[in-house]
Amino acid sequence: MTRRTPNLVSRYGADTAFMTFVAALMAFLYIPIWVLIAFSFNDSRSLTWPLSGFTLDWYVKLASNGDLLAAIRNSFYVATGATILTLCVGVPAALALHKVSFPGKTVFRRLILLPITLPGIVTGISMLNMFKLIGFPLSLETVILGHATALLGVVVTQVYARLQRLPKSLEEAAFDLGASPWRSFIDITLPNIRTAILGAGMLSFVLSFDEIPVTFFLTGRDNTLPMYIYSTLRRGVTPEINAVGTIIVLLSLVLIVVSVVSTRDTKQK
Repeated sequence: MTRRTPNLVSRYGADTAFMTFVAALMAFLYIPIWVLIAFSFNDSRSLTWPLSGFTLDWYVKLASNGDLLAAIRNSFYVATGATILTLCVGVPAALALHKVSFPGKTVFRRLILLPITLPGIVTGISMLNMFKLIGFPLSLETVILGHATALLGVVVTQVYARLQRLPKSLEEAAFDLGASPWRSFIDITLPNIRTAILGAGMLSFVLSFDEIPVTFFLTGRDNTLPMYIYSTLRRGVTPEINAVGTIIVLLSLVLIVVSVVSTRDTKQK
């Protein structure tokens, strides 16, 4: 009995220290978000604590701010377009890397990660020079192309990693049963990589939504939400910006729940 007591005390101390570290880490990550949400309901424009009162006026003013709403719509348009384009190019590229042997395959697999490792300012300047050289006017569409180029490696790496874990015997069994390559992809490959595609698409959407360096060089007259917030920082963070941040946090939570539910359903099937 005396031998077990020190072990139990030692284990309890280790568990307590670990849980304290986890709690401190979560507080470091999420306390700023809760502060942002709290200030979005403050009835004073000054960001001082304690809060002077509760109000929903900033959400009402947000709904009547045409420039801010246009920036939000532009951000959703750019993020959606960049995600779709990245998935349409990245998924076939990952399948080609997994199935096809060609000269320089290893080099291509390394080079496709280059846009991720490059700073956004380098990608933005290089694509700006290219668009100027070919005479392509800057617009939200050029921003979509820039974001898709920068995020292509995200989709390729995630989908390719999932394909590498997929047993080859599944496709071989499908071929033995007379399935065509397309039928094998629809019935075997796609269901097994669907969660990877979903995760890559959500990550690409989020990264595109808050991208600033590439957007700064490639946008024309239309502002995205990050560019709008960046331009208003000289006057300070307004409660309307806090309200926008709160709405984005809630939408992110919805996306996380949808992702978890989709993944759970796939596993059950």
